[in-house]
Amino acid sequence: MTDDDLPPDSKLTRSKQRWAREGKFLTGRIARPEEQRLPPGQHLTMDWPVLDLGVTPKVTRDSWRLDVYGAVETPLFWNFADFTAQPQQTFVSDIHCVTTWSRYDNAWEGLSTRELLAACKPKDDAHFVVLHSHDGYTTNLALEDFAAEDALLAHAWQGQPIDGEHGGPVRLIVPHLYFWKSAKWLQRIEFVTEDKPGYWEVRGYHNRGDPWLEQRYSED
Repeated sequence: MTDDDLPPDSKLTRSKQRWAREGKFLTGRIARPEEQRLPPGQHLTMDWPVLDLGVTPKVTRDSWRLDVYGAVETPLFWNFADFTAQPQQTFVSDIHCVTTWSRYDNAWEGLSTRELLAACKPKDDAHFVVLHSHDGYTTNLALEDFAAEDALLAHAWQGQPIDGEHGGPVRLIVPHLYFWKSAKWLQRIEFVTEDKPGYWEVRGYHNRGDPWLEQRYSED
């Protein structure tokens, strides 16, 4: 990402960078998802709070495109009709935001990441994925995290299209990691051979983001 591509600064982004420096919200506890449902330091909400970089891209289903490229055997260039023509699945999962809220039992509909992998066929040396969003945001994932059993590219939540403020038309959902890893307004998926930390990962946040290990911030 070049300086020209960076999303605009905002009060929230400045606050979150300060939280990383201060280690805000850390409890020092470790939990296992099979032992407790709520990760350390989290609280439940019935709402779905809106957190972003201060920009809400105007992307419609008619204008939306997804490019899948990089270290793959079969690059993909889909519009929304191409995307929804792929096998669709519904998963129910909890989500956990690094800002300490969690929401249980979210029903998502979309294309599982495993189906996407079957379609694009990553090369043997592809070990990481970089997600690029319409607002200039990026985040990185290890291939095994991207390929989690319940991870998907979602276009619907609770039976309704995902609206713009929550990342529609299509966003990534990776429930076992903090929610900043689940990129909104998905535009491009890049398969790479070496890790490329994204927007928050270079601003003091953990490179992986496991909620049960409380991997909120970088250890550096």
